[in-house]
Amino acid sequence: MPIAVSIVEDDTSMREGLSQLINRAEDFQCVSQHATAEEAIEKMPGYQPEVVLMDIHLPGMSGVEAVRRLKELLPKTQFIMCTAYKDSDVIFSALMAGANGFLPKRARPKELLAALREACAGGSPMTSQITRKIVEAFRQTRAPANETEGLTPREQEILNLLGQGYLYKEIADQLHISYRTVSTHIEHIYGKLHVHSRTQAVTKHFHQTEAGRS
Repeated sequence: MPIAVSIVEDDTSMREGLSQLINRAEDFQCVSQHATAEEAIEKMPGYQPEVVLMDIHLPGMSGVEAVRRLKELLPKTQFIMCTAYKDSDVIFSALMAGANGFLPKRARPKELLAALREACAGGSPMTSQITRKIVEAFRQTRAPANETEGLTPREQEILNLLGQGYLYKEIADQLHISYRTVSTHIEHIYGKLHVHSRTQAVTKHFHQTEAGRS
């Protein structure tokens, strides 16, 4: 039986092209297409796809937030993020939200189908460049994990949300505070942890969490 695939992509021609490519492959079937994250959250659960191709940068809600919400509705579904960007913070946020792999926005047909098969087999398809960025991000955060103990409760709360992949605006909405307040708290977090990016801060936070469990 063909593997069910859903596509979330705001570019109509690209979305239809992906659908045709998938349907031409004997082992896949495109069961749904969605132009926005909001539409995907509303309709995709009814199709129960086994794997999803998700554009990161969508109008309205981002692909990262869509994955976070869809993972709760479709816990067994594999999500592959399609992006033209290689920003390590965006990649890390998507991983924390539940993404299983990454593909360049203009991946060749052969690469795309191979990534779908790899994800369905339990793998995490991504290019060597993206893998290198993830490895480098972790290498840059080797300081003692207990540095996060100096954060205030509010800073800890914001760091937890960063670790779940929330964007600044989403954190502000979640905590009912202003965007500027969130930005100020994050500046303080970076200063206390001696880091310069979201990825480094979140990685230190996870180091402390794991140390506390052991």
